[in-house]
Amino acid sequence: MKLDRGDRRAVGTDVKDVEFAWPIGMPLCRKVGGLWEVRSSLSGGRIYRVLFNVDGKIMVLLHGFMKKTQKTPKKDIDTAEARWKDYKAQQSKHG
Repeated sequence: MKLDRGDRRAVGTDVKDVEFAWPIGMPLCRKVGGLWEVRSSLSGGRIYRVLFNVDGKIMVLLHGFMKKTQKTPKKDIDTAEARWKDYKAQQSKHG
């Protein structure tokens, strides 16, 4: 799902706020399993999440999605975890 300009700006602002205030907690950020999520509220009562993790001083954005249920869908968590695993594998090759 493509976000319009205003929604992208809202999500980007929330990501920036987490990045520059890290570590930060609710209501903007919370732990989801072994990952973290940026919690964005969009117009019309819509909810957007960006799953990320932290590598030293780097915030690694892994997966963004429109949240439609109370619980974060397993497929979205799995996608982010797979991307984190790939990221870590790439880091070990080059670092």
